[in-house]
Amino acid sequence: AHSGKSISCRCTVWIDHVTITGKADFREKDPQFWNTLAQQTLKEALMQQKLNQNVAKNLILFLGDGMGVPTVTAARILKGQLKGQSGEETQLEMDKFPFVSLAKTYNTNAQVPDSAGTATAYLCGVKANEGTVGVSAAAVRSQCNTTEGNEVTSILKWAKDSGKSVGIVTTTRVNHATPSAAYAHSVDRDWYSDGEMPPEALQAGCKDIARQLMENIPNIDVIMGGGRKYMYPKNQSDVEYPNIPKHSGTRKDGRNLVEEWIAKKKDKKGHYVWNKKQVLSLNPNNVDYLLGLFEPGDLTYELERNSETDPSLTEMVEVAIKILRKNSNGFYLLVEGGRIDHGHHEGKAKQALHEAVEMDRAIGRAHLLTSIHDTLTVVTADHSHMFNFGGYTHRGNTIFGLAPMLSDVDQKPFTSILYGNGPGYKLVNGARENVSTIDFEENNYQAQAAVPLSMETHGGEDVAVFAKGPLAHLLHGVHEQNYIPHVMAYAACIGQNREHCIAHDGTAALKPALSSIAALLTVTRFLC
Repeated sequence: AHSGKSISCRCTVWIDHVTITGKADFREKDPQFWNTLAQQTLKEALMQQKLNQNVAKNLILFLGDGMGVPTVTAARILKGQLKGQSGEETQLEMDKFPFVSLAKTYNTNAQVPDSAGTATAYLCGVKANEGTVGVSAAAVRSQCNTTEGNEVTSILKWAKDSGKSVGIVTTTRVNHATPSAAYAHSVDRDWYSDGEMPPEALQAGCKDIARQLMENIPNIDVIMGGGRKYMYPKNQSDVEYPNIPKHSGTRKDGRNLVEEWIAKKKDKKGHYVWNKKQVLSLNPNNVDYLLGLFEPGDLTYELERNSETDPSLTEMVEVAIKILRKNSNGFYLLVEGGRIDHGHHEGKAKQALHEAVEMDRAIGRAHLLTSIHDTLTVVTADHSHMFNFGGYTHRGNTIFGLAPMLSDVDQKPFTSILYGNGPGYKLVNGARENVSTIDFEENNYQAQAAVPLSMETHGGEDVAVFAKGPLAHLLHGVHEQNYIPHVMAYAACIGQNREHCIAHDGTAALKPALSSIAALLTVTRFLC
């Protein structure tokens, strides 16, 4: 007989050390192994009945752009295989979250959504049309005159208005679809700077997204990602790539938004950085505002990142939390693993999955820097992709490897990973390419696709929502995607629904997390 503690330890040790053999470990052949593991899981599940009803002082949303359920599963296997394990039994950091639900991702005018309309849903709490950010479904894409009066605000603004510090960290441009819905109101997600806007939109008074980043919510405490070129006057050379025209400034109004930001923050412990050395040399205790723009466009893929000059998502998240958590009122942080989506669009599954593993690493780092007693953390995706893997592969088969049999139609091998559509469609002499003749495990290999497209498309199925911390249990079942920020705001006592935060005697009804014992007593009182 084993105590619960020793069972947990034994199973964890075993799971962390499965090697890639293609066969089950001998202990898996013993029913007692599975029964013990299931009983320990049951014990942990029963503990979740003691609900965490503290006030969420801090809110963190990790958004894996394009991270559908097949991507989560494949990333789990990859994470294990990178450690020399079989992979299937590995736990992602997000797998450890106690509450999981599904979100319906459709846009108001699209069955299969885009990242702009979905961002408006999970940040502003309102479903919207594809291609628009921070505006309701009454706004029409690219029609500037439908903006005014249809603006909707985000949970980042609700948090800022309540006295919290707020931050945005992304591997894409800071004015890309996902982050822009946190601060901008634009009928076109592609209006990165005025250089990308039609003259009639500018004449009608619409503002580009980079400008809105600096003006709409002027005191966003932490902003990190790419997108430098949209902040500088047209043709101004980039600091990192001075002789490459495509990286030069794009602004037609002649404004230097970075210099403007520096001038406004010079006496407020504000720091602008554009490389890893600069950002990691900062002492977070001496920084109140941080603007980090590490590339002219999107950040490089994690597999191609220069570890000497470019910070990882995990490193950016650590710096952000250390700055934001100084606020006694707490913080809201949006973190986007944005290039999972780009890898899939290009049919480059290896790039996409390594991006997902890196985001999971960042989730783990955030866990170490925060407490489950006062921090509500949510991990989700905006939409899925036409990505999947199958083919009856054996246990421990490399996630980027071949299925164990040939096609019984064309007698050729095929990779386990395939796309429903995309650039990987390829014919050789009128027939499907024989993948055994090429390096299908190369970083930029484009997996075979059923339908030829220059860019693979999004998928339309529901996405997972993982949650832990105060009131995480409210994220359960199947919900509309716009439900997410309403739960987060409710848990933190910000935004429109705050009646539950004040008791009849004027004191807080939801209790701040003082200790795990206090939290347990609070839960007991609510359950009785």
